[in-house]
Amino acid sequence: MKKASGLQALGGLVYSTESGRMCPDCGAPVAECRCAEPRVPEGDGIVRVRRESKGRGGKTVTTVAGVLLPVEELKALAKRMKTRCGCGGAVKEGVIEIQGDQVELLCQWLREQGFSVKRSGG
Repeated sequence: MKKASGLQALGGLVYSTESGRMCPDCGAPVAECRCAEPRVPEGDGIVRVRRESKGRGGKTVTTVAGVLLPVEELKALAKRMKTRCGCGGAVKEGVIEIQGDQVELLCQWLREQGFSVKRSGG
């Protein structure tokens, strides 16, 4: 059985005197690392708006999924939605959650913003 080299056993190169700190994921210098770049999620381009209350203590939440925007732009869109609805909300794992039953209002508003929207669920 072959032993792992010292660098591999410890998790890889962390610092190089030539290029400085190294990315632990890709091994490239931190200045040239592409790992942390914001990525646009993949999908069919249709925004799905639905009303949920399961697992939320009976509270109703409107979820907006399938928005193909980077994280920062998604947060900005969520802020505009919260302002439009006059309520709170959050972005969790690429899904925008808006407090209350705001499905009709958000569907109409998203269409006005140029998104392809479908109401999903019951």
